[in-house]
Parts: sequence; C-alpha cells; structure tokens
Amino acid sequence: MNIIKQPFDEFLGFEYERVGPTKMRVTLPVRSLHVNSAGVIHGGIISSLVDVAMSNLLEASDQGVQKAVTIDLHTTFIQGARGAKLVAEANVVKEGRTLLYADCRVMDEEGQIVARATGSFFIRQ
Repeated sequence: MNIIKQPFDEFLGFEYERVGPTKMRVTLPVRSLHVNSAGVIHGGIISSLVDVAMSNLLEASDQGVQKAVTIDLHTTFIQGARGAKLVAEANVVKEGRTLLYADCRVMDEEGQIVARATGSFFIRQ
C-alpha cells in the first residue's frame, strides 16, 4: 500500500489503513497537543485529519509522492470531539481524469459522528 508519509502527518500521529480501492481510514490517537482551551479537539486538527484521509484515497507514487492535491475543502463540525481517538473514513465520490471528489466522516471512539467533510482534489499526472 503506497501512502503519503509526510512529517506533518507523522507529527500529529496519524495512522493509515486502506480499507478498499475507494476507501481510506485514518486514525488519530489523541494527545494533549490536539486539544484546545475549550477541552475539545481543535478544529484545525480535524480539518487536517479529513484532508489527509481524502488526499490519500489515490495511492501515492512508488516514491511516496501524493497524486491528489486539495482544491477545495469543506468541514462541518457536528459536535465537540473528545476522547482517546478519532477515526476519519474517506470515500471517493467520483474520480475523473483530472479531478477527484471525496467525502469523509469523523467519528469518536464511541462511533459518534463529530464532523463531516467534502473535498475536491486535483489529480497530478
């Protein structure tokens, strides 16, 4: 499985799992640096999580270079995210020659949806 390994993703602690040809799961083991002053996981961390999950839907090149770069990302926060881990599940909605459309949902460790996202990605040739 060719996935994108980037220092930022590794710093945040993302764990990757391809669950099918059009589905990617990225897990975030929550650490104190992910939590904001309101006691919930920072929205920027969640936005990064969904962006990484969706941009990894296309397998990286053999050199680990990503094939999809974000054009548009929209994240809706449904409830404050708490707990020991978050799981983002991303799916391909439509893949064209140059564009990929994807959606993603983020769940806490109890399976409650805490955020949903959609994104458009340019497919690098």
